[in-house]
Amino acid sequence: MNEAIRPGSDVPQQAQEGPELSVIVPTFNERDNVTVLYRRLEATLVNVAWEVVFVDDNSPDGTWDVVRALAQQDSRVRCIRRIGRRGLSGACIEGILASSAPFVAVIDADLQHDETQLPKMLLLLASDQADLVVGSRYIEGYKSEGFNKQRAGASALATEVARKMLRVEIADPMSGFFMIRRDRFEQLAPELSVHGFKILLDVVATAHGTLRAVEIPYTFGARQHGESKLDSMVALDFLGLVLAKLSNDIVSLRFILFAMVGGIGLVVHLTTLFIGLQLFKAPFAEAQAAGAIVAMTSNFILNNFLTYRDQRLKGFALLRGLIAFYIVCSVGLLANVGVAFSVYDQEPIWWLAGMAGALMGVVWNYAMSGLFVWRKK
Repeated sequence: MNEAIRPGSDVPQQAQEGPELSVIVPTFNERDNVTVLYRRLEATLVNVAWEVVFVDDNSPDGTWDVVRALAQQDSRVRCIRRIGRRGLSGACIEGILASSAPFVAVIDADLQHDETQLPKMLLLLASDQADLVVGSRYIEGYKSEGFNKQRAGASALATEVARKMLRVEIADPMSGFFMIRRDRFEQLAPELSVHGFKILLDVVATAHGTLRAVEIPYTFGARQHGESKLDSMVALDFLGLVLAKLSNDIVSLRFILFAMVGGIGLVVHLTTLFIGLQLFKAPFAEAQAAGAIVAMTSNFILNNFLTYRDQRLKGFALLRGLIAFYIVCSVGLLANVGVAFSVYDQEPIWWLAGMAGALMGVVWNYAMSGLFVWRKK
């Protein structure tokens, strides 16, 4: 009769103990950087039991393939390849929850963060001096080799807005380089947004001041290869996150982004209407129709690029989605007008009726777009 195998009886001691630190690296088109970062971690964390989890959003340049080759050589390297999902925050959350160490660090793959600070950050957490350690750009000792003036100015403005509106106390809530206790992150994870770029801001705002945070300076290096993850829509994304947190997450970040895009669409509509009437002398009905079509088209493009970037439509699906979006918004317009008339009949206040109709329209468009335009596969 076969003897029962005792759990762990043939497992090496190092495997039983597991890593003390998990380093999470979100990647997209970082093929030329991941091996360099791995070598740097290997050189820096010589006295630490560690693992590195690369979370790749199905990079067209095959970043995931390079990581997989590293993983075959070193079991401390892991690769999560995400299909049909995009977003820095979501990648960080998935990577942290898939890791196993009691302490987790988030670091970019662009080689601009200073990995030599990881042992110091780990010591602060392991000695119970902090729950969160942040690599900060706004304290004495910070140096920059690759932060251009435009990006630095935008980051400083966003930091000030976040600190005042969300009452965030740390100096650099926009940092992408930090380390946190796993147990504290697990507590906050269900309330975090998987959309957006600023995972640290989300963590700190969600914690409502309960995290003991320590900030340390570091040297921000110059990007060696690849491209920045921050595109031209990051400002809207940031504002959406701030508004979501101000509502205590009652309203989702995705809905806020959808509504913000709708506000831009209103401006586009009125601008097109004005051009049609004043420059082309078109009849009002034709100018209004043109304004509606242009606004719906711009809304679709912006939502596909920003609001639903993790489900972004491409190729033939883009055309099919645009047609479905036209239909959804056309029905939404009828819902808008119907609710507005109903409210006005009850209480003849034009602005109240208009707001009620607009709210109904955006809720309808958002709900139906999620079902029929950017539906998950």
